[in-house]
Amino acid sequence: MNKAPESAPKIIPIVPVAAAAAGTGSGDADDSVELTSLYVAHQKIYPRSVTGLFARWRWAMVVITQLVFYGLPWLEWGQRQAVLFDLGARRFYIFGIVLYPQDFIYLTALLVISALSLFLFTAIAGRLWCGYACPQTVYSEIFMWIERKVEGDRSARMRLDGESMSLEKLVKKWYKHILWVGLSMWTGFSFVGYFTPIRELGMEFFLGRMSSWEVFWVFFYGFATYGNAGFMREQVCKYMCPYARFQSAMFDKDTLIVTYDEQRGEPRGARSKKADLATLSLGACVDCTLCVQVCPTGIDIRKGLQYECIGCGACADVCDAVMDKMGYAPGLVKYSTQHAMQQGWNQQQVIRQIFRPRVLLYTGLLASITLAMAVSLAVRTPFKVDVVRDRASLARIVAGGKIENNYRLQIMNAAEQEQRFTITAEGLPGLQLDSDAQVIVASTESKWVSVRLQVPYDATAPGAHPIHFHISATAPAETLVEKSVFLVPR
Repeated sequence: MNKAPESAPKIIPIVPVAAAAAGTGSGDADDSVELTSLYVAHQKIYPRSVTGLFARWRWAMVVITQLVFYGLPWLEWGQRQAVLFDLGARRFYIFGIVLYPQDFIYLTALLVISALSLFLFTAIAGRLWCGYACPQTVYSEIFMWIERKVEGDRSARMRLDGESMSLEKLVKKWYKHILWVGLSMWTGFSFVGYFTPIRELGMEFFLGRMSSWEVFWVFFYGFATYGNAGFMREQVCKYMCPYARFQSAMFDKDTLIVTYDEQRGEPRGARSKKADLATLSLGACVDCTLCVQVCPTGIDIRKGLQYECIGCGACADVCDAVMDKMGYAPGLVKYSTQHAMQQGWNQQQVIRQIFRPRVLLYTGLLASITLAMAVSLAVRTPFKVDVVRDRASLARIVAGGKIENNYRLQIMNAAEQEQRFTITAEGLPGLQLDSDAQVIVASTESKWVSVRLQVPYDATAPGAHPIHFHISATAPAETLVEKSVFLVPR
């Protein structure tokens, strides 16, 4: 028996969203299918310059962070660079502190402190780090300042980009990019200067003797700065930065965020300066869209809190300027909390709510870990010792009928001056040192020392016996005790 032919599957043509909206589909009932594009073409954002309280704070942070970043490698401490992470020598100099890879615990503590600080600041006032101190924000601000100086403010830049190529446009574009590249290369050079003494690096650059790795990292970091701050800008904050995605886990309704006062601002609409709002039934918002034009990520703060908002406060600055021109009270866009906006709290109530259990917990943990780290650095012994048994000769009988064990001691001098160390050992009857007891180690250097310990043949029973090495420094007078074992053969 022949089976009835199955109906062929119906094929729905895939058409562009714009074409579907224009009615260019197949013409049947399937035209009602709505297609959503998974890709949105990027539209360049032209942020308008703004002045105000938060803009001054942003530029203050730009100046402070860049003075530290560019200036710190050139600062000297004694006869060396004040801050230097010498990966080749495996030493890390931070002013008067010399750290070794064995001091990794301090890096761990520093990372924990940084994370807790981020949690604390976010719980109090949202994305303060993003809006004021993040390198992406800082360098984008610097690059946009250069762009405004060369090409003009927002309208001039938009007009220039819309024009066909001309000599004026070519000169301005090239001049801007030359300045961007110069700043980027200087940034890459300064970054590498934290890992190679920057004065030596400068001489190597002028003499053409920079190593391949130094050249690579200067250009890599410079290219990253040029690309991120010159071209990607808000895309890094919106699509690449993970902080934008998990910030909501650190927010609550008492977190200070940039907020639009909808009750006061709506309904929005244009009006003259002398217009009576009650007569027009309008809110304070004049719908000038300047808050959108100054936003570095291109969002409309009037639509509520959005993950793209970096909390820079530019919209609050420009809105206050508009309110001042219109003769209205400032604060239509401001830092506030969701609870404050819902319940009409005053400023004192908002500040009082900042000190809630979550914030106090973060503050207590941060203060405790910071204090513990500071005390640990203050009382740390200025040298370290590692004891390693000589595996080539675990135990042997030597002249005089004595049993000898060999050890290797690594003595790391973290002080800024030469140190003399005395080595002794205890733990077994008749245990004595059959090698040099005095060792001299240069400043901030490490030295391997071979040590031989001997005991009489019948001093103790066969087996492994715990012993202790005592390594004493002369100035300052410090002693370290390290454990090991002495093997007596059967």
